[in-house]
Amino acid sequence: MKILLTGATGYIGKRLLPVLIEQGHAVVCCVRDKNRFPSDGIYSHPNVSVFEVDFLKEISISDLVKDIDAAYYLIHSMSSNVKDFGSLEETSANNFIKLVKQTSVKQIIYLGGITNEEKLSKHLASRKRVEEMLSKSGIPLTSIKAGIIVGSGSASFEIIRDLVEKLPVMITPKWLNTRHQPIAIRNILEYLTGVLLKPETFNKSFDVGGPDVLSYKEMLLQFAEVRGLKRFIFTVPVMTPRLSSYWLYFVTSTSYLLAINLVNSMKVEVVAKDNELEKMLGIKPISYKEAVQLAFQKIEQNNVISSWKDSLISSYSNNSLLKHINIPINGCFIDKKEKEITTSIEQVLDNIWSIGGERGWYYGDWLWYLRGFLDKLVGGVGLRRGRTNKTEIHTGDTLDFWRVLAADKQNKRLLLYAEMKLPGEAWLEFKVIKKNGKNFLQQTATFRPKGLLGRLYWYSVLPFHFFVFDGMAEKVVGYENWKY
Repeated sequence: MKILLTGATGYIGKRLLPVLIEQGHAVVCCVRDKNRFPSDGIYSHPNVSVFEVDFLKEISISDLVKDIDAAYYLIHSMSSNVKDFGSLEETSANNFIKLVKQTSVKQIIYLGGITNEEKLSKHLASRKRVEEMLSKSGIPLTSIKAGIIVGSGSASFEIIRDLVEKLPVMITPKWLNTRHQPIAIRNILEYLTGVLLKPETFNKSFDVGGPDVLSYKEMLLQFAEVRGLKRFIFTVPVMTPRLSSYWLYFVTSTSYLLAINLVNSMKVEVVAKDNELEKMLGIKPISYKEAVQLAFQKIEQNNVISSWKDSLISSYSNNSLLKHINIPINGCFIDKKEKEITTSIEQVLDNIWSIGGERGWYYGDWLWYLRGFLDKLVGGVGLRRGRTNKTEIHTGDTLDFWRVLAADKQNKRLLLYAEMKLPGEAWLEFKVIKKNGKNFLQQTATFRPKGLLGRLYWYSVLPFHFFVFDGMAEKVVGYENWKY
């Protein structure tokens, strides 16, 4: 069958796509920016097509989607803005409904949040409102509602991981005693694909969860147990939501806007009601501890398919990549280094494609860490996002406080755009070029300042740039046989 997949470059969408293709479906992937859609691997499969669409704007119908059989709605705006993400979600849902009403779609499948409490956070209330809008569309709706999703790269998993691995002793807010029912990402994918065009699931809503109902404190302690770590957690009643948000923001890799919305949601109990879907689909629930173990198996195999950090919600502003793909020349400061390649080109490309994350930036790492810390202090993304895969990079991925604009290994080019807080805009480009019969690494840092402050910023860091950028280029062409 033919399926419309919204949120195709998001955490769930990237996991769901290969499963749908493996099951033999044709999938139309909705993306706001084609530049963020990889062109290799599963994404180059003949049954995958791309529909560029922004659901925050009016949409024109395309022949590509007119004959779809089912549509997955996996869009959310949780960290776009503390105040207006609810209205953004309603706009997206409304435009989605207008689009699919012009198609032959027989079912909408929606992944929302469990909303059984009377008093909901703004995020959960918005999720419930979107479900109501979709249910009134006239198209059969199957709503799958979940709480915390546990899997390699999920926001909840990575935040818990950051807290457990960095803090032997935690003084925590009282909402850590709130009960939740976590669910493994594998179970989520089984539910999402299991209900596909099953009439018995039409116009029904199902809460789904794992077999364990745990408080956040219990989740942290069980996570530590799986990792063989001894942790001590003390809850206090005096930590305000704002302090809690700062606590999450500075200790974990989350953005501040996401931290605010997470804290507000974490205060609400999220426990699934009984339903028949588990038995109907023959799904075996995975325990919390097993889900954590499975996640680390993926991490240790360097096989993390998707990460919440690669979504634009991890940025402090949701800019389109297309907007920055062309590097400006006029009014810019440019630092260009060229180093002759005496090792193999393949080795240099491997070094470029492995930069950042655990491997670091080859030279002056402590200065990079300091820059990341300063960025966090002023509300930026900092350096903690790392990278999803140790050796692979795709367009749209995060790379510490950079966003990948272009990752073209065939043409020997990697282009990064800075998402740190800056009085201007910055690009970092690596290319392998040929001159006079020799191969060279061309490394170019470009900074377009905003006003006097931007110019002062450039000149203030210029001495550091001289050593760091030159040392980095030297190491990129000089490192051989690096092993993790």
